[in-house]
Amino acid sequence: MRFDHAGIVTDDADTLAEQYAALFDCEIAHRETFDGMEIVFLDLGNGFFELLEPVGEEGTIARYLETNGPGIHHLAVATDDIESRLDRARELGIEPIDERPRAGAWGHDVAFLHPKSTGGILLEFVEH
Repeated sequence: MRFDHAGIVTDDADTLAEQYAALFDCEIAHRETFDGMEIVFLDLGNGFFELLEPVGEEGTIARYLETNGPGIHHLAVATDDIESRLDRARELGIEPIDERPRAGAWGHDVAFLHPKSTGGILLEFVEH
């Protein structure tokens, strides 16, 4: 397993992507509209920043932005076997949000773990 990305909620993904690209001398690796969000991945060489901008006023990221404002939303770890990672989490008493992997951005399977079980951090497994 390895660090994959930090999900960052913003109200303007394009502006933040331009700022981060200049600041970190990195490139946009992928861009898509998915599940009520504009998503921009910036390639840092050893992981990504995933910028999440809500499309409209509905959806998880729109509610998060309204309640918490912009900032880090989650941390993601890449795995080759998401099912076994979910099983291991359950064995350790960690509550998954997703009982089974689901489709995520960039065509990857993902599963989230509840922050109340992980020290207050929303964690995501991502299988490439």
